[in-house]
Parts: sequence; C-alpha cells; structure tokens
Amino acid sequence: MPDSRYQIDVKVATRYLSEQSNPEQDRYAFAYTVTIQNAGEVAAKLLSRHWVITDGDGHVQEVRGAGVVGQQPHLQPGESHTYSSGTVMATQVGTMQGSYQMLADDGKHFDATIVPFRLAVPGALH
Repeated sequence: MPDSRYQIDVKVATRYLSEQSNPEQDRYAFAYTVTIQNAGEVAAKLLSRHWVITDGDGHVQEVRGAGVVGQQPHLQPGESHTYSSGTVMATQVGTMQGSYQMLADDGKHFDATIVPFRLAVPGALH
C-alpha cells in the first residue's frame, strides 16, 4: 500500500498543434500541460523524469532527463507546479506515460506515477 506521506498527483491536458504538424510527412505535433501537486505530508523536490511515448504503430520512444523544462520544482504539501511541453509523433494517435523521480525533504526517494494518457488528432478516433 502506498505511503500517504509521499503522494504526488499528476494531471495532464493535451492538445493537437495543427500549425506545427505536417500529415503528408507523418508529423503530428502535440502539446501537453502537466500539473504536479504534492498531496502528501512531506515536501519533495522533482529530480528527474522518465517518459514512455508510444505511437499508433507501436514504436516506443523513451525520454529521461533532469527536471521538467529546465526546472526542479520543490513542492510543499498542498503546493502544485504546472508546466507545458510537447512531443512529435509519426501517427495521429499515441500515448504517453511515465514517472517523476522525487526526493522528499526527509531523504526518501520515491516515484510519482504518470498514468497513461492519449494524444490524438481531433477526429482521428471514431
């Protein structure tokens, strides 16, 4: 059972970027806005990220790196941090999921899960 002292909630909103996409060249651009909230009892810092991006053909791209968009937010209990980023895929539909590697102020390392979410060109799903 998860320890409620270390609870990070992740919410994601996505949108298709038609102006940055080129369907004739199998290029579909998407933006996503992520809100990370510390729903736990201990302040924690986001150290790194791990994304798994899967396009509609099943091709998987993994992305790892420090922080998010150049930042490593430190969240007190109840605080949240929102940022936007993007990705490009070769298909009209795909998914992203992953985790944030966190360090609580008491020294405990833990992962905040990013549940799978869909990226889709409007009208691509029937």
